[in-house]
Amino acid sequence: MDTVKPIDPEHAKVAEQLSADGVEYVIGGWIDIMGRSKSKLVPVAHLPNLLAGSERYTPRGMGDLGRMTPHEDECVGLPDLATLVVCPWDRRVAWTAADLLFSGTEPFALCTRSVLKRQVARAAAEGFVCNLGVETEIFVFRPESLGREDGYLEPLTHAGKLRPTQAYDAESVMDALPFLDPMARYMEETGFGLFSFDAEGGDAQYEFDFKYAPVLEMADRISFFRLMVKQVAKQAGLLTTFMPKPYTDAWGSGHHFNLSLEDVETGTNVFRDNDDARGRGWSKLAYSFVAGIISHARSLAAVATPTVNSYKRLAPNLSDGNVSWAPIYAAYGDNNRSCMLRLPRNRPAIENRGVDSAANTYLASALMLAAGLEGVRLGLDPGEPVEELTYDWGPGRAGAGQGPAGRVRLPRNLQEAVDAFQDDPLVHQVFPPQLVSAYAEMKQGEWDEYHRQVSAWERDKYLLAF
Repeated sequence: MDTVKPIDPEHAKVAEQLSADGVEYVIGGWIDIMGRSKSKLVPVAHLPNLLAGSERYTPRGMGDLGRMTPHEDECVGLPDLATLVVCPWDRRVAWTAADLLFSGTEPFALCTRSVLKRQVARAAAEGFVCNLGVETEIFVFRPESLGREDGYLEPLTHAGKLRPTQAYDAESVMDALPFLDPMARYMEETGFGLFSFDAEGGDAQYEFDFKYAPVLEMADRISFFRLMVKQVAKQAGLLTTFMPKPYTDAWGSGHHFNLSLEDVETGTNVFRDNDDARGRGWSKLAYSFVAGIISHARSLAAVATPTVNSYKRLAPNLSDGNVSWAPIYAAYGDNNRSCMLRLPRNRPAIENRGVDSAANTYLASALMLAAGLEGVRLGLDPGEPVEELTYDWGPGRAGAGQGPAGRVRLPRNLQEAVDAFQDDPLVHQVFPPQLVSAYAEMKQGEWDEYHRQVSAWERDKYLLAF
């Protein structure tokens, strides 16, 4: 079988060791726009061929990104051997993250991993290594509830009358150990550096907290995590979802980014400064990074909160009237969780609470990193941190994207986010033009499809009122 580069004889030794450990197949997982691994399964003996680029794909249109055309050349999936990990839930299979090369020579324009790699290289050229920690949340439900006429998904566990939230409830976590226990063991085995896991605000909503890593490594890790979560849940007779808000009455699922920069030569975190004029321990560079993200917050929303459903989470209140803890303004606070950006007191990283669980980590982190670095280059300043709850600010001016005192309101729906995405010059620097147009077309179509639907809420509200 043809390959795009010479086969490395040393890779045969890797294949032999994997085979001795019981591995039979290898996945070279390139990641589609939905964050799902796509790959052929290759017999382990052919790992050297796989690593040399033997496997070809027609990826356009996967996950609805772009339009598949049967006459164009194929892409090659080129795995990164440094990411190889044996799947602990099925040790017959090993997984790697892969890049897509168009015609086997250059990064495919719709390859989400390649987009992030370019920004990592640009950060390195400016003297920085970017680290990312992710706090990701999921819902776990029972598959027999799929297809119910009322659309209700039966959660794995019920919190009962715990109000306002079951968050951190030990009993709710222990009830879910048939799923959470293997997840914890597998995450430890595969090097996640698991700190903890807990029940979040919704019934059968859980969060895993684990060690940060260089941003590309973390994005690869999240790709593997998504595959693992789905498979482990199925083995427990359950299903999981990264849908941001699957229940009207529940909390939404975040995918909070904790981004930091290190000096590329010394490895020193550059976000801390004891001489901070604001007295909060942050460097001017960190404040500029914050300002850069805020200045592109509305376009960032298109990849950080990428679905119609995402904007059901970005609301000031839950259905019971409690605050949502999700941001609605592109503001920053010292320790203010109502803001999009938080400067936490216990770690030298900028937390973006505006990212949700549907986000493609490669795309969202690429644009966030680029925006922050632009703020650093321009020496931007975000002003004073917000102390009050942003939920009390009230609505911004219609169509202006502004809140009180000129503060930027995050998009209220996917349409606003897509418009901002297309209009932002930085977007066109970070993403190839083919990706910008394909992504905007895809998301515009998603919004139009949703907007054409007549819902039960509309009939209840209007049918007999007019």
